[in-house]
Amino acid sequence: MKLSVNILIIILGLSLEACGQSTLQLEHPLEWPAVPNDAQAYVHTGYATLYNRQTLIPDWVAYELTADEVNPPEKLRGNESFRWDPETRGKNTAYREDYKNDDGWQRGHMAPKADMRWSQQAYEESFYLSNICPQNGTMNSGDWATTESLARRMATRYGSVYIVCGPIIGTNRYGTLGEHKVVIPDSFFKAFLIKTNGKYQSIAMVLPNESTHHQPEEYWCTVNELESLTGLDLFPGLDDSIEETVENTIDKSIWSK
Repeated sequence: MKLSVNILIIILGLSLEACGQSTLQLEHPLEWPAVPNDAQAYVHTGYATLYNRQTLIPDWVAYELTADEVNPPEKLRGNESFRWDPETRGKNTAYREDYKNDDGWQRGHMAPKADMRWSQQAYEESFYLSNICPQNGTMNSGDWATTESLARRMATRYGSVYIVCGPIIGTNRYGTLGEHKVVIPDSFFKAFLIKTNGKYQSIAMVLPNESTHHQPEEYWCTVNELESLTGLDLFPGLDDSIEETVENTIDKSIWSK
């Protein structure tokens, strides 16, 4: 269902574009940030990604995770080979060889493979390098994994959670990785949106790309604060009458459970 809905959105968007109309705010999935007119998000079975052909990492990855996807009747697996996204046609893209001799950097999933086990195709597509960033190994298996567990907990509790995450390049203090010079981010962000008791609730967090460990609350910020940091317009599909309140408020009782 997800894939067919996204295809319909793209087709409709192209039709409007041919008529000279912007597709920026066209009923895209709620988890998507605003997409610039000169950019194209790649839509896969379980997630969408805005891949940057200069940095060779995604600007963002977005997906909705549902309770049924967290606990499917059968948890599927598939090919776990990291490879370039077919949408890139192998041009201006990272290659898995770039992550060899990694000096402690790992291929960090933005949309985690564990969230894609409801579909073999979704699972395999999570290994596209358009969904991958160089992450500190300790951070990848530690505090970043904690954010992934939070997503699954929220999806199970509230039925679904909308997620957008990605890198923050910052000053690029770590440089690049591999022959194709994959940019290593200074930090990462993740934002969540849920609906409970008829109201939307949001939270965001920023995690440094380093071997540190902190309590989740130490990474928290509002979605508005994250937007100021990244320049992204997050959850633009929210109604204008509630967007400011939703994105500027954190209900700690929800996210601390």
